[in-house]
Formats: sequence, C-alpha cells, structure tokens
Amino acid sequence: MAQKRKEESEFKVSDRRLFTADGELRTDSEEEQAATPAASAPAAKPGPATVSTMPESTAAAPSAPESDIPEPPTTFEQQAQHDAYKQSSRDLDARVKQSGHSAKELEMSFERFMASLYMTAMMQLGLMHEQGGQPGVDLIGARQTIDTLGMLSEKTKGNLTPKEQGFMQNCLYELRMAYVEVTNALARPPQAPGPSTGTNG
Repeated sequence: MAQKRKEESEFKVSDRRLFTADGELRTDSEEEQAATPAASAPAAKPGPATVSTMPESTAAAPSAPESDIPEPPTTFEQQAQHDAYKQSSRDLDARVKQSGHSAKELEMSFERFMASLYMTAMMQLGLMHEQGGQPGVDLIGARQTIDTLGMLSEKTKGNLTPKEQGFMQNCLYELRMAYVEVTNALARPPQAPGPSTGTNG
C-alpha cells in the first residue's frame, strides 16, 4: 500500500499536469494544451535533449554569417590611430637621425616592397640565405609568394609608373623561371654515379 502510494506520488510529481493518478490522460489537460500549446508544450516533453546551454539572448538571435566579422573602426578612431602612428614614426625618425643615419632608409617604396617579396621567394627556393644560415627549400611558401606578386601585378594595372611596372615584371619573370628550375631539379631522380674513368697507361 505504501509502495503504491509512493509510486503514485512520484508519477504525479513527474508530470501531474497531463496524467491522472491512474496514468490516464486528463481531458482538461487536453483542452488546455489545445488552447495554449505554447505554454504547455515545454512541460509536456522535458527530455534531456531539449535542454539548451546557450544564453537566451544567443539562442534567440538569428545566425548571421556577417556576425563573425568585427565592426570596422569609426572614422574618428581611424583618424586618431593614424595621427598616433605618424607621431610615433616622427619620434623614430628623430632617433635615427641622432644616430647619424638618414630617415629615408626607413621609408617604404613600391620597389622596396617588391624587392622584399623577391628576396623572400628566393630564400624559400633555397637560392638565397641569411648570412651564417643554411639554405632551405619551401616550395609551397615560394609559390604563394610568387602568386602574391602575380596578384599584385593584376590588381595594380594602370596604377604603376613605367619604372615600377618594369621592376615588377622583372621580379615575376626571374622568380617564375627560378621556381620552374628548382621544381624540375627536385623532380629528377638522383643520378647514379657513372663508371670511373681511369687513365690508361
């Protein structure tokens, strides 16, 4: 008797709004559920799979791909950062001049930018290396650097001086040729040593 009463009470506590003590579906619950499905639906099936760990504000917000992109800085923020950067650059130029060097050495030109990419690609091809270092080959990195130069060549069409255009085309030509030579050399099977040619006495 006590066991039966315990089971009934446990059953009522688990879902007493939908079922009677005998386990029958209550008719008044059916009417309430039909009248207010939104209010009774969450309590009708409290399965563990329906539990959400997301905050309400996050769960309710629509998933938009552009939400991953941070908001760009405002015009005021950009101008303030630009001014601060220029001031830092002027301070560095002053220190460079005090050391007896020219601040012109720090200025970035298009040719200097191209030259830095050119040297990077040559190092990645193993054709140049830092002083005291060992040459290494990074074909994927070299190809990406050369492709970057090619992309810049396409994107800057009509915006370069003849000197800049010629410099870029020379860089691309030499790097592409070097890339082909290196990849072909690496693709060749190693040559077996030939027979030794001794001198006939």
